[in-house]
Amino acid sequence: MPRRLIRKALIVLGLTLVIALAWALRDHLQVDVLRATLDDLGPWAPLAFMGAYAIAAVGFVPGSVFTLAGGVLFGPLWGTLYSLIGATVGAGLAFLVARHLAADWVARKAGGQLGRVIAGVEREGWRFVALTRLVPLFPFNLLNYALGLTRIPLAHYLIATFVCMAPGALAYTWLGYAGAEAIAGGERAIQAVLIALALLAVVLFLPRLIRRIRRQPLPDEKPATGGDA
Repeated sequence: MPRRLIRKALIVLGLTLVIALAWALRDHLQVDVLRATLDDLGPWAPLAFMGAYAIAAVGFVPGSVFTLAGGVLFGPLWGTLYSLIGATVGAGLAFLVARHLAADWVARKAGGQLGRVIAGVEREGWRFVALTRLVPLFPFNLLNYALGLTRIPLAHYLIATFVCMAPGALAYTWLGYAGAEAIAGGERAIQAVLIALALLAVVLFLPRLIRRIRRQPLPDEKPATGGDA
């Protein structure tokens, strides 16, 4: 059997197992359940959290829930890093599922948005991935699968995803951390809340800033026919 065929068969088998695991654990990926489980894992807790985040991304569980939980469980800095790694791994797995295993299903699920994603990647390559991570133009979980049907290299996709999700991950992790501090009544609660609000303001301002510095309209907009919007 040709080596390329064996490699593709192994990829398909591995991705099938990931999908089955994501589906089996879908109802158990709740923050309170996850926290209780992580408390018993000691030094293995970060690895378990990143693995759960990755599986959740494949299973269409909202990533923001896990990012907020990262701040609660690990603090703002380590929580951001663990959330970024988990989200990027999950995004990569969904990308590979679409590319090697479930192209027809993804095409049906994405519907009319798929054409815009493919056109954006054809026009801008990894810059389009960076843009969609900085500006939430498409649902995160669906976008991961849709990008798997484009011709962008996996490495470019993963790097753009990791780097450009960092601002949002940091903001939401800080928000989770600030909420935990406020509930606990810690001395740094007010400071944590103010930092979280400042980071959220920056993330919310990013789309407007990007609109100003881009010469082309965003993928969800029509080209302007007159002056500035």
